[in-house]
Amino acid sequence: MTVPGKHHTGRRNAPPVSPSAGMREEILAGLHARPKKLSPKYFYDAEGARLFEEITTLPEYYPTRTELGILHRALPELVDLAGPRVALVEYGSGAGIKVRLLLEGLAAPVAYVPIDISGEQLDRVAAGLRSDYPGIVVHPIRADYTRAVSLPALPRAARRIAFFPGSTIGNFEPGAATNFLRGVRTTVGAGGGLILGVDRVKDGATLERAYNDAAGVTARFNTNLLVRLNRELAATFDVDRFAHEARWNRADSRIEMHLRSLEDQVVQVGGTAVSFARDETIWTESSYKYDHQRLERMVTDAGFRLTRLWTDPEELFWVAFLE
Repeated sequence: MTVPGKHHTGRRNAPPVSPSAGMREEILAGLHARPKKLSPKYFYDAEGARLFEEITTLPEYYPTRTELGILHRALPELVDLAGPRVALVEYGSGAGIKVRLLLEGLAAPVAYVPIDISGEQLDRVAAGLRSDYPGIVVHPIRADYTRAVSLPALPRAARRIAFFPGSTIGNFEPGAATNFLRGVRTTVGAGGGLILGVDRVKDGATLERAYNDAAGVTARFNTNLLVRLNRELAATFDVDRFAHEARWNRADSRIEMHLRSLEDQVVQVGGTAVSFARDETIWTESSYKYDHQRLERMVTDAGFRLTRLWTDPEELFWVAFLE
């Protein structure tokens, strides 16, 4: 996910978005498309962010604990590759858990720039980090990181290293993923780098379990999107008339999350009627999984070099260092 990608929802870390005219237009455009499709960034209101944090602790959901294990083991090499005086820029900072490992391990980091659109969580995380790491300048930026972001003034001679964990790169369509990484490359500039979390291709059963947990938390995470639209766009979704579905699309190397209509129905969204046929779905998230060839192509096309790649003993996940 990105569910995310399950953040930073791949997942999930896709940022939340406040209601606006732009949100209404984007939602309606997605619901009138064929197939109906909504951006996973709309998962993350306060309840969606809470549910995602719960998802990351589930036994079926391997990415968070696996990536943390890789980061722990790779930290000495990461410190050497990043060098001293790092300004760390995190895209989709969320709860700010993984970054603490880097801030404690890096050689004299000088700044941390968390980027997220969830203002309340961002302020809380930034305040906690300022208290715990008084020698590091913390510059939170509330923004949709899928768009161009201007960084604040950073300490002189700092090396900009971006951090994009959680396999959220998988929430982007392949071309959009490359374009996003090109934007990161521009942001970090000459001599910069990127620490990237990537979910690997594996058997479909493992992937589908991760997005169809037995406790139903991911189902609630998915249907909470409809609750949000009811609240913020005066929509009339009956959550009980939709079912969560997650399926592995082997041909396109992605998990797809959908909300399936259980009957023919018409829903009002922002004053506009939207019709659903029985079994028609809203495609709420894609989470692409990468093999080495696909990863190398994306990285190279974005103008980065794949300097180092770490994995776990079960070969479920990658952490990559790009320069």
